[in-house]
Amino acid sequence: MPEGIKLFSGNANKGLANEIADYLEVPIGDITVSTFSDSEIMVQINENVRGADVFLVQSTCDPVNKNLIELFLMLDAFKRASVGRITTVIPYYGYARQDRKVLPRVPISAKLMADLITVSGTDRVLTVDLHAGQIQGFFDMPVDHLYASPVVAEYIKKKYSNDTVIVSPDAGGVERARAFAKRLNASLAIIDKRREKANVSEVMHVIGDVSGKDAILIDDMIDTAGTITQAVSAIKKNGAKRVIAACTHAVLSGPAIERINESELEEVITTNTIPMDSKQKKCKKLTVLSIAPLLGEAIKRIHEESSVTSLFN
Repeated sequence: MPEGIKLFSGNANKGLANEIADYLEVPIGDITVSTFSDSEIMVQINENVRGADVFLVQSTCDPVNKNLIELFLMLDAFKRASVGRITTVIPYYGYARQDRKVLPRVPISAKLMADLITVSGTDRVLTVDLHAGQIQGFFDMPVDHLYASPVVAEYIKKKYSNDTVIVSPDAGGVERARAFAKRLNASLAIIDKRREKANVSEVMHVIGDVSGKDAILIDDMIDTAGTITQAVSAIKKNGAKRVIAACTHAVLSGPAIERINESELEEVITTNTIPMDSKQKKCKKLTVLSIAPLLGEAIKRIHEESSVTSLFN
């Protein structure tokens, strides 16, 4: 058990925080995060943290805005309690898709979130599979950006070891898919699609050979599942034997679960960066892998001031 670590959690993903605590063999810190009758959030730290090395776990998933305000208030409380250092552990970083101006008069929301997290008092950020890698540069502090690919790839290797093809659902995900294909010694294919508007996409055709193979669609997140399920149809038309989807963050908003259930997807592999309990009951195709050991090991190494480089791979 590492000495001196103080691990705390907000309400966003207590299950993952408990798993991290089990890995580190440390207790979850005593903190109260509740609401007043008018829905304002109240935070109180119930133990001494002066000079401590604090790690605060909070995914900014649904309800996104509530979880963000919780995070800001918890960080402010720790800062005012004179902690030694605060590392904010954000397994899923919300608002990450708005990382640049693509239209006139729109915000760069990912940058604003970084500014708000910074001014709230964090000293360091630990996160997993940012939607865009450049978001690291929005912080003027150390950002440890981990990847879930080793966890997901190990599962795929064990279950789908014969004649697989890794498929990127769009051109933007080619780098991620190529890295997976290299790790699994598999071939690569790309879906050529055209997005007409937000959360609506049209699949055009498949670049690469998927005929007779197990096709594994790789993405960082699945939100409404429109892109993934349309890609499944295109891949099946091109002769794939089975189609599997894998992602780090299963947002699964709106009609996502219904679309997955009705699609020809055999399995959807994801991680627990976002709580999945209720969604798993509705979607039997979901397989949820834990990234608690990955995050726990990163926390241990950050606390001990040792290298976390090997965990980035």
